[in-house]
Amino acid sequence: MSQLVRAHSRPTLPPPESGPIDVLFVAGEHSGDQHAATLALAARKLQPGLRFAALGGPALAAAGVQVLHDLTGSSVVGFVEVLRNLSYFRALMRETVRWIETYRPRAVCFIDYPGFNLRVAATLRERGITRPGGGNVRALYYISPQIWAWKARRRFTMARDLDALAAIFPFEVDCYADTQLPVDFVGHPFVDPGYKAPVSHDVTGPVLLLPGSRKQAVARIFPLLLKGFYALGEREAVVLYPSEEIRQVLLSFKPNAHVHLQPMGTHVAASAVLTSSGTMSMHCALAGIPGAIAYRANPLTYWIGRRLVKVKYIGIANLLLDSPMYPEYIQGAATADALSLELKRCLRDIQRQLDTRLNAERLRLTLRQPAAGTAADWLVHHLD
Repeated sequence: MSQLVRAHSRPTLPPPESGPIDVLFVAGEHSGDQHAATLALAARKLQPGLRFAALGGPALAAAGVQVLHDLTGSSVVGFVEVLRNLSYFRALMRETVRWIETYRPRAVCFIDYPGFNLRVAATLRERGITRPGGGNVRALYYISPQIWAWKARRRFTMARDLDALAAIFPFEVDCYADTQLPVDFVGHPFVDPGYKAPVSHDVTGPVLLLPGSRKQAVARIFPLLLKGFYALGEREAVVLYPSEEIRQVLLSFKPNAHVHLQPMGTHVAASAVLTSSGTMSMHCALAGIPGAIAYRANPLTYWIGRRLVKVKYIGIANLLLDSPMYPEYIQGAATADALSLELKRCLRDIQRQLDTRLNAERLRLTLRQPAAGTAADWLVHHLD
């Protein structure tokens, strides 16, 4: 198993461990790390000799990929948080470009994380390293930035800087229709027949609390979820955490004996869920677990976001269904009383439970993989 290189203030990426690299993955969040790991394993089944390296996290390391730098350990969200860490990210971008220019992987596969990845892609083109700039390194992108929510004009710079994009939501193909960028819908990884979901629905199970994977967001959201859960009385809850760093944040709020902290990767059969708006909310929606979304951002980040983001919902399942499968409680609306009431409805209202299951089936049909091929097929095709 590859060793995980932790984030540090002056990043220096090591050389490849095993000769020339076919694909460098760049995944800056825990969800992207997991998606990249799944993609790497599937691609190696199609071509067993492929050699990978990554800026990623624990999932890629567990998949046998050499992780040059733990990018998930430095993931931040929000305008204010990014500004606080700007010098670090600039240094890491320069080091990433230097590594690619020096070791010349056949392809760079960017996984979501647009604030970092699109800047690196643009620099690689400007330096003549990638094919769009006249070089020989392919610039591939898996999991589209949410251009349908904000910064829609990014699609034109993406078309300029990338060779191809693989989308996991079917409507995203049309978002790029007025560009020259080749975009393929490859299905959502969570509905792959071989994918093992981390959660399932069991009416007798514990309540699931999912405050997210970033320190700042978890610190704002977790105490709110706890208060909403405590109002239920003597029930059990499970909180899934992606890293030891997040576990320490959770422990700082001193959850009581009915709240059990478990690492990601542990399967949970839950009766209801309170979740942030991230990737795990999609897992829960596809599993048919009734629940609600709670989210609080830095006040300045929220104020700016309200003026830039042009979508009806923040939960992707709600967006795909165009209805509030998971009622959303954001900023001031996210109160312990409101969340406690939602949990009670999820646990006691049989019609709510049935509606959630029906919505889960609708989601699965929407996201199933097309006959044209999987993400691994797409990646291997673009290496030819």
